[in-house]
Amino acid sequence: MAAAAEELALGFQRRFLAARPLRSLPWPELEQELKTSSDSSLLLDILHKTVLHPLCVKYPSSIKYRRSFLTELIKKHESTTAEPLDELYDTLADILNKEESTHCYKNYLLPTGESITLSENVAIISQGTTGLVTWDAAVHLAEWAIQNSTVFSNRTVLELGSGIGFTGIAISKICNPKAYIFSDYHHSVLKQLTENICLNGFVLEPETANHIEMQSQGPKLEVMHYQKPKLTVAELDWGSVTEKQLMDLQPDVIIAADVVYDPEITLALIGLLQKLSTFRADGKPPEVYIAFTVRNPDTYHQFKTELDKTGIGWQIIPAHRNSIFLYDLHSNVTILQLLI
Repeated sequence: MAAAAEELALGFQRRFLAARPLRSLPWPELEQELKTSSDSSLLLDILHKTVLHPLCVKYPSSIKYRRSFLTELIKKHESTTAEPLDELYDTLADILNKEESTHCYKNYLLPTGESITLSENVAIISQGTTGLVTWDAAVHLAEWAIQNSTVFSNRTVLELGSGIGFTGIAISKICNPKAYIFSDYHHSVLKQLTENICLNGFVLEPETANHIEMQSQGPKLEVMHYQKPKLTVAELDWGSVTEKQLMDLQPDVIIAADVVYDPEITLALIGLLQKLSTFRADGKPPEVYIAFTVRNPDTYHQFKTELDKTGIGWQIIPAHRNSIFLYDLHSNVTILQLLI
């Protein structure tokens, strides 16, 4: 339950989209107020800005997550002298009566006050891929991009291995790119990615909508439609990319998150980056930023060694200080800028 306690500390301010930080207190002080409170008003405030927030009711997190959250909240409440809060127990009872699902939503609050809602799977591996969940490196890269928006402003951005779309949707909403090209290869990932882009109010270019079949698994997000930037979703096989695809892409900036985890994939990635640079119409190499969680130091070292062999320079981007989203802050995430 330690993880649930940590999520309780941060989740209601970030993941569950509180309209504003509760009572504007840091977590230790808020926890202390919970312990000493003689009534249930603060607890009710937390409940309605988290699990019962309208957006989270419409697009709920996984049953397991909500159950853990509410159980921890009840423990906090029962340690006080406040009267029992029926609505809290009723909410938990309602969740306990629901069947577990392989599908859930995650909601993220942007610095602008807008939100990102993602439909994803609850399992790390499903349908033969790991691409149907949001990984920490994607969240980390989005945070860095938001704090360095000039890198993307009025430029064409290509994302390799977009997964279900978190990083690209965040950049498209905040950083004002001229065009954003999402890409992946697995059919199920491409379908989920396309649905998430549309769920967040974007209108895809016609070639994308016609190419990728969409089957919505839930209600549509009632938000404005964004007319800028130009968004497309591309099916891109790194090992067999065609000259036409290379000529059509023409990115000014290339990004990727959590794609460096296998030696064969690493070689294909490096080869693709070289080709994309060669086929630039203006002869200028694109800027490249790769974010990844260092799970295996040998894989990280091998990636840098292969870059050195091909003459691609690299430098580590300094870690950004401000955390915007909820993710495992202990993850060893690194962003490399590649100098092609």
